[in-house]
Amino acid sequence: MLFPLLLFGLLSQAQKKSTPLFEEEQALNIGLKLSIKDIKKITNDTTYAPSVLYYKASGESYDSIDMSIRTRGEFRLKKCYFPPLRIKMKKGDEKGTVFEGNKSLKLVVPCMTSSDNNMLIMREYLCYQIYEPITPYYFNTRLVNIDFTEESGKKTKQFQLAGFFIEDDDVVAERFNGEAREDLKLHPMALHDTSAIRYEFFQYMIANTDWSTTFQHNSKILLKGNNTFIPLAYDFDMAGFVNAPYATVSEGLGITKVTDRVYRGFCRAPELFEYTRKQYLDAEPKMMGILDAHKSYFTDKEFDQTKQFLGEFFTILKSDSQFKTNIVNSCRTK
Repeated sequence: MLFPLLLFGLLSQAQKKSTPLFEEEQALNIGLKLSIKDIKKITNDTTYAPSVLYYKASGESYDSIDMSIRTRGEFRLKKCYFPPLRIKMKKGDEKGTVFEGNKSLKLVVPCMTSSDNNMLIMREYLCYQIYEPITPYYFNTRLVNIDFTEESGKKTKQFQLAGFFIEDDDVVAERFNGEAREDLKLHPMALHDTSAIRYEFFQYMIANTDWSTTFQHNSKILLKGNNTFIPLAYDFDMAGFVNAPYATVSEGLGITKVTDRVYRGFCRAPELFEYTRKQYLDAEPKMMGILDAHKSYFTDKEFDQTKQFLGEFFTILKSDSQFKTNIVNSCRTK
């Protein structure tokens, strides 16, 4: 079992430091003023609307930075009141600010205006956080408190929203001296083996079936060197861990609700499955600790449900029979 551990170290040793935005864990206070109706009219991926991002990096007063903004994605854009957003800053404008080193960022916001939507955002944010103890290959995220002003003609509406920034895939690639590739349609077996298994275990852990590494659906591919391909996971709102009311079950998988787990990873050498199993079991205290650190964002009932759902995954890993039935014997061959 020394080989996977050695390779893991070799792959991650060149990792660079994160940008300032993602070095802090405390939520960043930001302000946005947008016409949701107008921003949703922009359907061209290369067209951005000029706007201003207000932020409190320190002190009580807001600073501001010019930016461009557009919607992104498809499902949430059509189904949600608040569209998911991408912001872009001119090169150099971000220097000397908390955003230095980030020219482009995704901003995840609640779907609807109902009171439980901030809780759903926290669950999706936690998906990113609990992935970090198991792999160096992840998107950095930063919680934000959003003072959102919706402009509609002469009228405005105010919303206090939870959300989070996700760093751009090019910034992730730069951290590893790699390249983010979007033009590949790789068979999953072409991915780096232990990285792929960690990725697939994670999707099973959070009960997410809404992904594909081949078609890069809610996945990105990081190329290191000439032929080492690493999957990067993102966009978890369809996961059972989040359990959003609009989430739907992927067809043809034999499950009836999004909280049902089904393993969609490919079959690999048994020793690699065992190696990854041990990695996750070793990381359980850290993952549970991450949940505990965010308990204040939930009601007691919501927190207990969230922690129980994650605990059920580790119960499967700790049982030889359940691990064999649910993962080893359920892996894909085609």
